[in-house]
Parts: sequence; C-alpha cells; structure tokens
Amino acid sequence: MDYPRQLLDLPRMLFSVTFIALMTLACFWVVQPFILGFAWASMVVIATWPLLIKIQALLWGRRSLAVIVMTILLVLLFVLPVSVLISSVIDNSAPLVAWATEPNRLTLPTLHWLRDVPLVGHKLYSGWQATISGGGGPLVAKIQPYIGQSATWLLSQVAQVGSFLIHCALMLLFSVLLYIRGERVALAVRHFAIRLGAERGDASVLLAAQAIRAVALGVVLTAIVQAVLGGIGLAVSGIPFATILTIIMFITCIAQLGPLPILIPAMIWLYWSGDTTWGTVLLVWSCVVAALDNILRPIFIRMGADLPILLVLCGVIGGLLAFGMIGLFIGPVVLAVSYRLIFAWVHEAPSPSEMHDPEKHLSDLSEL
Repeated sequence: MDYPRQLLDLPRMLFSVTFIALMTLACFWVVQPFILGFAWASMVVIATWPLLIKIQALLWGRRSLAVIVMTILLVLLFVLPVSVLISSVIDNSAPLVAWATEPNRLTLPTLHWLRDVPLVGHKLYSGWQATISGGGGPLVAKIQPYIGQSATWLLSQVAQVGSFLIHCALMLLFSVLLYIRGERVALAVRHFAIRLGAERGDASVLLAAQAIRAVALGVVLTAIVQAVLGGIGLAVSGIPFATILTIIMFITCIAQLGPLPILIPAMIWLYWSGDTTWGTVLLVWSCVVAALDNILRPIFIRMGADLPILLVLCGVIGGLLAFGMIGLFIGPVVLAVSYRLIFAWVHEAPSPSEMHDPEKHLSDLSEL
C-alpha cells in the first residue's frame, strides 16, 4: 500500500521540530544570565550611537579611540554614580528601617506656623492639634505599617547590589563589543528580520530602534537630569537621607510623576523644622527642576518618538517588580517597542471605506 509522501515525511518533520525546539531551549538556558545585560547594553548603544559617530569624526575617524571615550563616559556618568548611590543606601539602610518600623521614632510636628496662615490659619492649627493630641498615636499606628513595608521592600530591591553590579559590568562589556561592531550587528539583525517578515520585518527593526531611542532620550535622560539636580537641592538644603530620596526621585521621574512628589514633602519638612530660609531656597530650586521637564522632553522627543505616559508608567512598575532595579530601564523599553510595532501593524489594516466597499470585496473573492 502506497502512502502519501507527506505521511512518510511526517516523522522526520516532527523530529526536526523537536530537535530545533530543544536546541533553542538549551541555548536560552545557557545565555539566560546574560540576557538582561545584553538588553541593557543594546538600549544604551542604540541611544548613544549618534554620539559615538560624532566622537569618531573628531578623533580622526578612529573607532577604537571613540569606543574608549564612550566607555569612560559610561563609567563616569552612569556606573560610578549608581555604585555610589547603592553603597550609600546600604550604609543608611539600618537607621532608615529602624525609623520606619519603630512607632516610637515616628513623631508628628506641632506646626505652629499654621497660625500665621491668613483667614483659615487658626482653624487649621486647631484641627491639627486635635489630630496629634496624645502624641498622635492613633494616626501614627495607622500609617506606620505602610511606611515600614514600603521602606523594607524598597531597600530589599536596592540591596541586590551584587546582581545589579554584575549587570552593570555585563552592560559595559556588551556595549564595548556593540560599539566596535555595531554596523555588522545591525546588518545581521536586519537580515534576520527580513528573513522572518520581508520588508515588514525590516521596518519593524527600525521602529524598535526608534522606540528604544525615545525611551532612552525622552524618559531616562530627562529623569537622570531632574533627579541629579533635585538631589543636589536636597543635599544643599540639609535634608536627611538625601541619597535615598534622590533614588526615589529618579524612580518617580521615570514613572512620569516628576520630582515634586519628593521635593514637596522635603520643603514641608524644612518649614516644619523652622528653617524657612532653606525651605524657600528649595522651593525656588524645585520650581526650576520641575520646569525642566517641559524644556528637555520636547527636545529629546524630537530625537525619538512620543510615547503614552501610561505605557511608560506600567513599564517602570512592571519592570521594577519583575527584574529589580535594572527593570527601571528594560521595562519601559519592552513595552515601548511592543507598542510601536502593534501600532504600526494596526495601521496597516484597510480603511473603513475599503472594508465597506462591495466592489473591493468582490475583487478579493475573485482573486481567491
């Protein structure tokens, strides 16, 4: 009895697919420790590639010199500050956790300056005194568990210093390799995309690069500038735990909440403690730092692409929960790339007029 050739080839096809799947899983298992570092390095290289080309032109066209300069810049402007911040957090983690978890250390101020507020000052002062009467025990008892849990979770994420520094080292190593052979890697990626999806695959690679540059320039770089300037204002004003607050400010800036959720409580604390001079200085400085968002973001967005705020917020929170501190950079990039690709794919659909055109449908059916 003769069997169709397709049936005879079926076992070979099954074994081939099984072998390919097993090899793919094995390769993924081997390179899994390097995936986050490589993804981080790819984001950095794509975002800073124009700068590398400009530096190479200034250094007589020598790629090696340009790569050395870019590596030094990455160490000085990124890796070194992050390492200093993490070490400072670890040094100050014990008193912060003790302050946040012991109710006796949580005291509420009297706010005598409320009486000087026009019109409603006496009512505000009387209401506040009634709230904190008896030491404010009931109010402190309600908010203390949330403060303690939040502080402990945040410090547990930051305390993964070993893993984070390893990813930083991998990011530097992969960045150097991608800087050296960036054109070849880009060409290989585009060839692979063409094999998968022809012209659409190549266009998808370009859209992904545009989305990565948009996140790196319009989100991360703006957050770094605002967090650094805001941290300088906190340190100069004498705010305690300024380093930790700077890290939290960086997170809020990436999440598109801005620096004010950290700077406003700091200003209030200065006025509570009676240091009105530095409180006013921090108020003016906070206005300048907050206004930078409206100045820097349009400039950076022109270099990349505009992205929805909710998308970036979900990427920051989801990335932080999934990957730790490194997820602050990878999470928004993953969602941004997916958003740009899905957006482009949806807009390739036929227009409503074409969908309701009977002649168009008849021509499509005749082709079938």
